[in-house]
Amino acid sequence: MREFQELSQNELARLANIPQPTISAIENDRVNLGIERAESLARVLKCHPAVLVFPGWDVENEDAK
Repeated sequence: MREFQELSQNELARLANIPQPTISAIENDRVNLGIERAESLARVLKCHPAVLVFPGWDVENEDAK
């Protein structure tokens, strides 16, 4: 979502009030996103927090399980 909206990690960090190293760690799966961070980032990225928490969710395949 960040790249899609053409934001740098520094820009997103400033807008979401989350340190840039934390943004990097989240993107590289070194730190869990967490609910509070998901909410902060979703506000800035103008999306639902679920989009950030479950990025690979495939509704089509879930119905088959």
